[in-house]
Amino acid sequence: MKIGLHDAEKEHFKHKTFPNLALMKISAYHKGKGDDVEWWNPLYRYDRVYSSKVFDFTPIDPYLPDDAIRGGTGYRDIPIDRTLPDEVDGMFPDYSIYPKCDYAVGYLTRGCPNHCRWCVVPRKEGNIRPYREWQEIVRDDSDKLVLMDNNILSCDYGIQQLESLIGSGYRIDLNQGMDARLVDREIAQILSKLTWIRHIRFSCDQKSQIEPIQRTIDLLKENGVKPYRVFIYLLVTEELQDASERVEALKRYKGINLYAQPERNERLGVIPNKMQLEFAQRYIYGGCYRTETWEEYCNRKRFVP
Repeated sequence: MKIGLHDAEKEHFKHKTFPNLALMKISAYHKGKGDDVEWWNPLYRYDRVYSSKVFDFTPIDPYLPDDAIRGGTGYRDIPIDRTLPDEVDGMFPDYSIYPKCDYAVGYLTRGCPNHCRWCVVPRKEGNIRPYREWQEIVRDDSDKLVLMDNNILSCDYGIQQLESLIGSGYRIDLNQGMDARLVDREIAQILSKLTWIRHIRFSCDQKSQIEPIQRTIDLLKENGVKPYRVFIYLLVTEELQDASERVEALKRYKGINLYAQPERNERLGVIPNKMQLEFAQRYIYGGCYRTETWEEYCNRKRFVP
């Protein structure tokens, strides 16, 4: 069989380098059966085409064949909880289709016990549960491991897996942001003993998370981790005053890294407005938040905050 793979984000975002885990597993499965696998080309004919789309704002390719097997939360007309067949999900990913990827990627846990309004994970994956051991995910040709767990600290299994990575020789990144509300002294010690690729990531999506984030930063400092190693995701809703208060509370930590994400959920009709984009793209990304408040920025730009 001749198999075509389509990564909607890779096609649309030309700079995209992060691999699509589902497509890598599909590729490994078909290559294991002796099939020919390549990136889909609309000019060629294939026996089967697989298309994955992660974000609902990523355009749909109009040339995809009608019988393409589609998956991912970006396709709003298919069930959000659709998963790979077990025999495919169990495959070790085929990293050769993303030659610039020099790290292993995967999950140790799936799901999340929280039900945040802006998050699809509980509907897509259900409650938190064990999924894989880190030894099943790592690559022989790389010492880097990128984990995409949505709430790894919310179950004992996830914490045990992180603890067992201490001294393993692997550098890790938890790229979804941990919940600081779950960090105590013991967990802070575990996090401080791990070897990180770059940052230790947390989320601060609402004001109630400010105090836990501050407590976590202080606990990490007690264990030798400086604030510049901490990376904070900030959800930016229409309530910009809420977001600005979170920024003011956190920016006092010298060197801390803040990353703003305007709320977007086209399934629910949520589209960021002009000021949310201004806050994220210019006020935060441009670094203006380091020297002025959001109100001062708006006054200088002659915006109405």
